[in-house]
Amino acid sequence: MEHGRTPILKWLISIAVICAAVHGLFPLRDQPFDKHIERSVGCDNAQFKVILDEALERVASGSSKSLPLALRELSLRDSIDLAHFFPNINLGDIKNLRKKNDLLLNIILARSQSRIKRGLDLKGGVSCVLRVDQAAKDDPTLINKAIDIIRQRIDTLGIAEPIVRRSGNNCIEIQLPGVSTGDNPDIVNCIKKPAKLEFRLVGNHMPQSRFEIAPIGYELLTIEREDGSSGEIVEVPYFVKKLPEMTGKMVKSARVAMDQFGSFEVGLSMTDAGAKLFEKITTNNMGRQLGIVLDGKLYSAPVIKSVIANGQASISGNFSQREAFELANVLNNPLEFELAFVELSEIGPLLADDACTSSLLASLVSAAAVALFMLIYYRRAGVVAILSVALNILIVLGTMAYLGATLTLPGVAALALTIGMAVDSNILIFERIREELNGGKSLKAALDAGHSKAFGTVLDANVTTLLVAGILIWFGSGPIRGFGIILAIGILATLFCALLFSRVILDLLVEKNIIKSLLPKVQFRKFDFEFLKHAKKFTYLSLLIVAGGILAVAYRGKDIYGVDFVGGDEITLKFEKKLPVGAIDSVAAKSGAGKVTTVYQRSIGDSSDALKLQTREGGGRSLFEALRSAHPECNFSLVKESSIGASLGQSVKLNAFLSVALALLCMMAYIAFRFEFAYGIGAVVSLLYDVAVTMGIYILCGRQFSAPMVASILMIVGYSINDKVIIFDRIREERKLNPNFSLPKVVNLSINCVLSRTILTSLTTLLASLVLCIFGMGTVVDLAFIFTVGVVVGTFSSIFIASPIFISWTAFEKRRTHGHGAP
Repeated sequence: MEHGRTPILKWLISIAVICAAVHGLFPLRDQPFDKHIERSVGCDNAQFKVILDEALERVASGSSKSLPLALRELSLRDSIDLAHFFPNINLGDIKNLRKKNDLLLNIILARSQSRIKRGLDLKGGVSCVLRVDQAAKDDPTLINKAIDIIRQRIDTLGIAEPIVRRSGNNCIEIQLPGVSTGDNPDIVNCIKKPAKLEFRLVGNHMPQSRFEIAPIGYELLTIEREDGSSGEIVEVPYFVKKLPEMTGKMVKSARVAMDQFGSFEVGLSMTDAGAKLFEKITTNNMGRQLGIVLDGKLYSAPVIKSVIANGQASISGNFSQREAFELANVLNNPLEFELAFVELSEIGPLLADDACTSSLLASLVSAAAVALFMLIYYRRAGVVAILSVALNILIVLGTMAYLGATLTLPGVAALALTIGMAVDSNILIFERIREELNGGKSLKAALDAGHSKAFGTVLDANVTTLLVAGILIWFGSGPIRGFGIILAIGILATLFCALLFSRVILDLLVEKNIIKSLLPKVQFRKFDFEFLKHAKKFTYLSLLIVAGGILAVAYRGKDIYGVDFVGGDEITLKFEKKLPVGAIDSVAAKSGAGKVTTVYQRSIGDSSDALKLQTREGGGRSLFEALRSAHPECNFSLVKESSIGASLGQSVKLNAFLSVALALLCMMAYIAFRFEFAYGIGAVVSLLYDVAVTMGIYILCGRQFSAPMVASILMIVGYSINDKVIIFDRIREERKLNPNFSLPKVVNLSINCVLSRTILTSLTTLLASLVLCIFGMGTVVDLAFIFTVGVVVGTFSSIFIASPIFISWTAFEKRRTHGHGAP
């Protein structure tokens, strides 16, 4: 009975996953806010239509930046409860009208937008330049620290793949993808807020009004309190000491919590020194009020009723959940100085329309090429594999939507490469089934045996890559952490689709007798190459490539790094005619300026248009002259020229290095646990070889490293380990089947046995990456190029590096054991 229930359970799980993934993707595109909010009205449609029309008029006249902002302003002016028109959105527990309307409009705006956000290259966003004060300008380390803090705040807000870097001597440039100041007017203020926290004693005398003169050493501050019945905000004045008893430097962490009445507050945990100081303050001031002041604003003034020795405190201040979250965020990442606005603008997509279209088309063609190959080679089983991969992509996109991830063009290309990688598991299973069929088993028996024997290999291959993803998520930051999340989603989706979804489809086709044969008779002939005889020759050749790469690094110096890593020049131009991004790239290539990041922006203050060009150090002025000469009709004029810092901070680079190093150690530990320690040594040495040779070839071809290239190298590590696990798994199996064979003979036999699988898995991934190389543009070509090289190098190292290292280490351990036991 249990056996009969299992297929039904698998079908139910598969259907549930498909439905959840599809649901997560909608809406696929951003919906016009006016149409969406009008459709969402639940009652009094005519009355709301009047309000909506007036709001639209405000936007058209320029009185309001956006429709959500216009509705906020109208509701505040006329005391309109917008929640009345949307009874399906339950906000009855919020009494304050302004907060209720703000929260309602935020919910409706979020529902109108696509669940998958598009990055700066596909959609654009907001750009702002902030100036630091003179004290920070004189200390470069403070600016670098501020950049790291701002980047951490943005990561916590869930805005993926922002750009944060130094601009000139005393400015910080921030670019936020998919953000609009009209829809999120306070987003930049939230990021730049200093978060200067102070604990100050409150005077014993209560002022009667806000205009009463404060005693010497005190100042008058007010707390905003909400009337529990009406929701009205009233200001309560207090005399507060100017000098603090303790500052936010003694706070270790902040978190969002709820008080006994269900209101949001921010809980604080002190450092060890802070806990001792706080205990002293509460001991000496029993019965007095202790004011909690943030950036000069008094949030609460609780009475000290007992000694607080546990180092815990809280800030209560009539917060919404979002306000409490933002406050905790800035307290966890406090700035030491004020940041002033210099420039705020909306920016367009960083990628040219033709480049975007070409690269998206290349991604589709690469996916189609892999699908066509699977259909031709595997026929009926190929159809199942295509369905499995399609579901894999659906799950990845659906999960990204649920997580609010940002999709960039390199992300689209990585998704196309994932298709090539995702079919690997299907190929492993199909080739195992073919072996069982060739052994004379029936279709049903071969299906069961093939899946059973391939299960461990597929699981080990993907778990090792999942370890990489886990380390990147735990220790990485910024784009490195984002890559780890997408990688983990892809691995879990691959395991689900290959081991569960494909199996239930194949079981149905076989059990219902819908197909008589699963795989065509065409197959690779049996191989009998002596691979290990040539291992040394190929190793020497590879070392020459690595040496060439090292010499290229020494010769080119910093030129091997893009603006993401080392910074460069930024010029701001005014123009009379807008020049396509593709034309700018063409002029940059001819002038020798190298890769250029092009940003068209519109100032939010005066709606003036400008063109920002970011290039390598020393290339800004020459690019301006080349553009003015090549396109005089645009009448370019130079407004500003400055240097910009790296968008990848030192902490991001260090975390990326540590993450990869730790991931390699974890993979070695896992393989040693599942196989033997010698297998783990072979895997890690060959992976280091893969990275070194791939980077060497990439540098020798005159290319530069950028942020997406870091992700592609990490992807190679994840892909390459799969191939090595497949060979190691077969070596382990053949050693049990052939105990009398020498180890080199077993290894050679194993490599020959899985060679067809190795060729097929590499071929499908190469198909995807080669198509992107040929038809893609810009960053997509670089990403596909390095991945193409990485696949070839990884396949090579699995045969000629990992296996010989395993043999050598095994022999070394035997000699050491023998020597240890000798008299």
